[in-house]
This record gives sequence, C-alpha cells and structure tokens, in this order.
Amino acid sequence: MENSSGPRVAESELQTALGRSDHTAVVNGNILYVWGGCQTVDGEEVTLPSDEMWLYDTESGNWALREMKGDVPPLLSQTCSSHLQGRLYVFGGCDGNGHTNQMYCVNLDDGEFVWKRLTGAEGTPPSPRDKHSCWVYRERIIYFGGYGCKTVREINNVKNFTVDHTSWATIGTVIFRFWGWNSEVHVFEPETNTWSEPQTQGVCPSPRGSHSSATVGNKGYVCGGMESTEMDLHCLDLDTWTWTQIYPADGPLPVGRSLHTLTAVSENTLFLFGGLSATGQPLSDVWEFDTRTRGWKERDNRHKDQPRLWHSAGLGKDADVIVFGGTRDFTVLMDSVAVLRAPSENHCSDVLVFQTQPYSLLRLCENCIGQNASVLSKQVSWLPTKLKDSTRKRISYYSAHTEHQDTAPPTNTLG
Repeated sequence: MENSSGPRVAESELQTALGRSDHTAVVNGNILYVWGGCQTVDGEEVTLPSDEMWLYDTESGNWALREMKGDVPPLLSQTCSSHLQGRLYVFGGCDGNGHTNQMYCVNLDDGEFVWKRLTGAEGTPPSPRDKHSCWVYRERIIYFGGYGCKTVREINNVKNFTVDHTSWATIGTVIFRFWGWNSEVHVFEPETNTWSEPQTQGVCPSPRGSHSSATVGNKGYVCGGMESTEMDLHCLDLDTWTWTQIYPADGPLPVGRSLHTLTAVSENTLFLFGGLSATGQPLSDVWEFDTRTRGWKERDNRHKDQPRLWHSAGLGKDADVIVFGGTRDFTVLMDSVAVLRAPSENHCSDVLVFQTQPYSLLRLCENCIGQNASVLSKQVSWLPTKLKDSTRKRISYYSAHTEHQDTAPPTNTLG
C-alpha cells in the first residue's frame, strides 16, 4: 500500500513553483510532488531541471523546493510517471538525443530524493516512446500506447502499430526505421525488475498517444488521444488481459480530446477534466463517468473560465481532484503526416481543487475558520493541539489564496 505520510512543508519555506506544462505530478498523503515539465522562454520551449522536486502541501497551500541527487535523469519531455509503494517511477519520453525507454525511480517517503536508474531488467522493455500512459495494479506498472520508433524487425512482428513516417535514427547502438503510434501493453514489476508483454484479447483501442488512463479495481480505462477525433472509452481487464470497448448509455457525451486528465475518484467513478479538442479548442469542462451505468454526466464547475491542457491531476484528501499547471492555450495543426505545435506563453502555476463528494463536518468547520481567521484567531488558540495544527494549516491555505488570486480555493463540482 502507498504510504500516506510524507515530508512536511514548513511555513518558513514559502515559495511558488514555476508555471509549467508536460510535467509529472503525484499525490502522496497531503503532499503534491511536481517534477520536470516545460516553460516558454522568448518563444522557445525550455525543459525544466530534472534535479529538483517541488512539494505542495494541499492542506496549508505552501510550496517547498527540494534538491535531488543520485542518477539524475536527463531533461525529459512527454514522459510517463507512476506512484507505487511510496516511489515515483518515470519511464520513457524524449531527452536531448530523442526518444528513450529508460526507467528511473525515486523514494518520496525518505526525504532524501535520490534518483536511481533501473538497469539490467529481465525481459524485453518497450521500444523508445513518449505520450504514453500507465495503470498501477497489484504492485505492477502497466504501460499503454504512445508514439515512438521501431526497428525493421520489430515492425514485422507488431500489429498494434500505425506508421506515421519512416527515417533512420540511432538510439544507443540500435538503428530505428519506423515512427508511429502504438496500442501495445507492457508490464513492469519493480520487485523483480522484470518486463513482460501479455497477449491481450478482445478488440484493442486504435494506436494513440496523448490520451489519458485511470485504474478502477482490476480495470484499466483509457480514453481520447491525438489520433482519436471522437471521445471513445476502452477498458482492459488487468487479470484476464481482455479489452472491451465501452459504448456509453444514451445521453450527452464529452467531445473528443487529447492532453486531458482522467482520475478515478471512487470505486465506480472517473473524473475527466480539460484537454484539447480535435478542432484545437482548449477545454475547461468536467465530466464524470459511472462505470456501473456506463453513463457520462457533465458537472458544473467554477473554473469554466480557466481552460487547461497538458496539466496534471491526482486524487487528494476527501476525493478532491488536485490539478496543477498546464497551459490555457495551445496551437496544434494535425494532418495524416505530422503534428505541429506552437509553444504556449501561458503556462499555469495555479492549483485547482475540485470537490467530488460532500465534506465531513470537521473539514467544513476547518474551512470556515480558515476563511474567517481574522475574527476567529483568538478562539483557534483554545483548540486541542492536533485540531489547532490542522486548523492553522487551513488558515495558511486561505491566506495564501487571498495573496495569490490566480489560485482558486476548493470548488464544489457536484452541481
């Protein structure tokens, strides 16, 4: 099980993470860990340092910066991250030499932040790729899809691959020839440092990248993607490796999109936010999918004036969805040959919090005190120590959001 504890962010370390897109972020306990990503400087995309980790305390609203050591990864873009047993795993993406299939991990619980490059794995790792996603199930990390390269020999043996273009490239000592999208499934087991590729059954999704995925029970869900013009939803049984395309019940549906997020917020609910529509429109809508009824329902939210794509989303306390970063605008030109992007000048540094279920009476009281600290500060000192500490965190949280108006307080999306 994932450790619910984590390093504390001290109030004396008040800083703010730079706005960014294409970053990695996971929630561990009450801490949001943010790594990597890109910024735009003088009209050019710049990859942010890989030797630093930003920590955001979701209870107090405070940021802190930590230096990282060890086998620090190269600067990476469009990589895929996962959180398992208190560790952050980063696989694939693009470095200065092109696509990669290297794996790195770092322990988030010990406070040391020492990177380790995982080498010598048994089995065959996936070919170099980016824009992929993953599920975590039974202490395994299961990767799906993405864009990357194949050798001539690999392309002869692969069915779940759509060739985008051909060109010669050397990565390490391997010569690659074909580039394109895939719908492959690969499994990594950290405990044994082993790769495997299960034989799936059923009708698998079309090859894609820049999609989103989420795990509910023993099911891995995937939707959207760069090559999908309509919002489709597929489910992989992670025990039997059987694919099922889900045909939603009658009713409104989300538009097709990419660069969005999909978050499991309960044992039967998926939370979809933002992204880029197939027509190039940045989106700010919120949808929930019920895995029992197979129905989509759009939810009202106060952030409709804040479109977001290429952001991160994680599950926080009380089933809050914690969204960080991303961009408000993005120019994408798509055709059958290439995908062209224009850098965005509007990378976001705010944290959006979406409430997905009713709060407890205790949290409602803490929030109320936090919002009215100027008239209740004396009474806070009368509280028991543990309750006083948590209440002061909420006071700090609302104080921080008052000073930085671009970061909105929690939003009820149950309407």
